[in-house]
Amino acid sequence: MSDYQLTIPYPDELLLSLKLSPEHFENEARLLLAVKLYEMGRITTGLAAQLAGMERVAFIFELDKFGLSPIGVDADELGSDMANA
Repeated sequence: MSDYQLTIPYPDELLLSLKLSPEHFENEARLLLAVKLYEMGRITTGLAAQLAGMERVAFIFELDKFGLSPIGVDADELGSDMANA
């Protein structure tokens, strides 16, 4: 399996505006990309976790911060389904 690398240039002002170190910003960008691709149904939680640079279980816990579920339905939808069961 090959590993590829994506390089995205960004200005210093971005880091200053976000008040983040380069390392923190890059980790957050990787996570956001992984979450969005997962949300779109393009990749699995396992592949998203690899992209984000974390364990699958940690990625699944991160999904909650974005209002997403690892089982393909959001928390409100799941609650509604449970109430109507």
